[in-house]
Amino acid sequence: MSEKTLTRMDLAEAVHAEVGLSRNESADLVESVLNHVSDALVRGESVKISSFGTFAVRQKSARVGRNPKTGEEVPIHPRRVLSFRPSHLLKDRVASGNKR
Repeated sequence: MSEKTLTRMDLAEAVHAEVGLSRNESADLVESVLNHVSDALVRGESVKISSFGTFAVRQKSARVGRNPKTGEEVPIHPRRVLSFRPSHLLKDRVASGNKR
């Protein structure tokens, strides 16, 4: 597997190359989309991107955990966590990348 990470600038460059917007407009477009997605998640909404997957916020209840080093019980407070479920199309596409 490669160590490359896709960044905001990579996405903006792809928009610039494929759509033809200026580099600044492309960067603004990518930033706007990411802001809309994150704002929806902060509000507790799910974000479904067709053929890609669904981002959702889940509520985890309080529970008692254990410090693995000391064995001491520690309360874990309730919290919201982000989850992602890839679409079957994305799963298939990633799996086919494993074949040579």
